[in-house]
Amino acid sequence: MTTEQSVRWGILATGGIAAAFTADLVDLPDAEVVAVASRSEASAKAFAERFGIERAYGDWGALAEDADIDVVYVATPHSAHRAAAGLCLTAGRNVLCEKAFTLNAREAEELVALAKEHDRFLMEAMWMYCNPLIRRLKALVDDGAIGEIRTVQADFGLAGPFPPAHRLRDPAQGGGALLDLGVYPVSFAHLLLGEPSDVTAKAVLSEEGVDLQTGALLSWDSGALASLHCSLTGGTATIASVTGSLGRIDIPNGFFHPDRFVLHRDGRDPEEFVADPADGPRNSLKHEAREVMRALRAGESQSSLVPLEGTLAVMRTLDAIRDRVGVRYPGEIGETELTPV
Repeated sequence: MTTEQSVRWGILATGGIAAAFTADLVDLPDAEVVAVASRSEASAKAFAERFGIERAYGDWGALAEDADIDVVYVATPHSAHRAAAGLCLTAGRNVLCEKAFTLNAREAEELVALAKEHDRFLMEAMWMYCNPLIRRLKALVDDGAIGEIRTVQADFGLAGPFPPAHRLRDPAQGGGALLDLGVYPVSFAHLLLGEPSDVTAKAVLSEEGVDLQTGALLSWDSGALASLHCSLTGGTATIASVTGSLGRIDIPNGFFHPDRFVLHRDGRDPEEFVADPADGPRNSLKHEAREVMRALRAGESQSSLVPLEGTLAVMRTLDAIRDRVGVRYPGEIGETELTPV
């Protein structure tokens, strides 16, 4: 693939996040959405008409076998990520797969192995890691702006209520607060500190057996701690804070897609970092799409911003949290401990 070529995208699934991502894709001059697939042909055709997409398929396999596609964006519920992404990788397609990447670390490892076997690009759709302000924050921390990290705090909660039939309450679809919302606080902590050495957690479970809200405390051998919270029962502030030995960085709202953050350093006035207006709306997924296309044009098998080992580490931590609180999904019932940490 040369730098002059448009990247041709296929969209697998037609839900809300697929629509949001596609809306941003069609606004990029070097991206072309050429096909969409759903288990329902009617849904695929309606989605194709909405976004001016040429081909609509009523099954995933047809999309996976479409050789005109450079990369497939998998936007199904996470319970189907292993099957959908695996189908595409086996057929020779590159894949961008939504988060949580899979139901568990075992499935994630299987996808990474498939990508290597078929020499295909694979990336988790952790758009937070591609956000320019988050990248700036990480660079400041890495450069020692706040000294050695002592604590990380982050939360993500929605008010609900979500009825029992909703996918977020359905164990068969990987329901619960952790995989849908908690993946952001966990990924934020991992971005700054890497994989923790120990995990403790408590949760309130629904009658269906998914977590309605979860609190986790992660610890590292350095002495750093991360206090993280996610909820389907209350709309939280969705803020994050990183405290170091020499200062603190606060993201006052929407930490996973911030429009600003504030650096506090001992003996200095607070310094505010604001998003460039050219970056577009704060909920833009374009940074993620640009990173995928950059990597494909460079012939890379994974993203340097969202590396696969980092994705696997996050999945191991999510497994450990679920193990601590007792959440199991149908295919895992009867298995031993998900990920010992």
